[in-house]
Amino acid sequence: MEAFTVYTGTSVPLMNDNIDTDQILPKQFLKLIDKKGFGKYLMYEWRYLDDNYTENPDFIFNTAPYRKATILITGDNFGAGSSREHAAWALADYGFKVIIAGSFGDIHYNNDLNNGILPIVQPRDVREKLATLKSTDEITVDLYEQKILSPVGEFYFDIDADWKNKLLKGLDDIGITMQYEDLIAEYEKNRPAYW
Repeated sequence: MEAFTVYTGTSVPLMNDNIDTDQILPKQFLKLIDKKGFGKYLMYEWRYLDDNYTENPDFIFNTAPYRKATILITGDNFGAGSSREHAAWALADYGFKVIIAGSFGDIHYNNDLNNGILPIVQPRDVREKLATLKSTDEITVDLYEQKILSPVGEFYFDIDADWKNKLLKGLDDIGITMQYEDLIAEYEKNRPAYW
C-alpha cells in the first residue's frame, strides 16, 4: 500500500446521504477478482444512461471540471449496505484518495482504509463549505497534523492512532507481517522438523 502523508488534490461534491455500496458499485460487477478495473463501474447507475456506457451529462463526475477530482465530498452514511470490498476498490481505481463524509458504514470505512483511501468524518456545515469550492480549488489533507487546508477554511479530523500509523507508513496487514520477515525466517529455520 502506498503511504499517505500529505495529499493535495481537487474535489467533487456529491452531497447525497445514504450512498450505499450497491450505488457505489452495483452487484453485477462483483465477478472481477483483481482490484484494478473497477473505476469504470463506479456509480454506474448514475454515471451512465445505458449499458453502452453513454455518459449521463447531468451527473457531476461526467462534467469536465470534475473529471480529475481525487477528493470526494459527500453526505451522511456513506458506504452503508453490504460489506463488499469491491466498492472501495472502485473508488481507489477511479482515483479517489480522500472521502469526506458525515459518517460512514463501519465496514466500508475499514475497507477504504485497507485500500489506502483516507475516510474523514466532518460535520455538515464543514462539508457544505467544502462543496462550494470551484473545481480548480485545491484541498490539502495533512495526515500528520490531522487537518484539512482549503480556501474555505482549516478543519481538523480524528483518526484512530493505529490506522494513522499504518497509512503514514503505507502498511496493510501483509506489510505489517513482512516487517517481521527476518524473525519469521529465523523461526522457520530453527523450528523442530516434527512441526
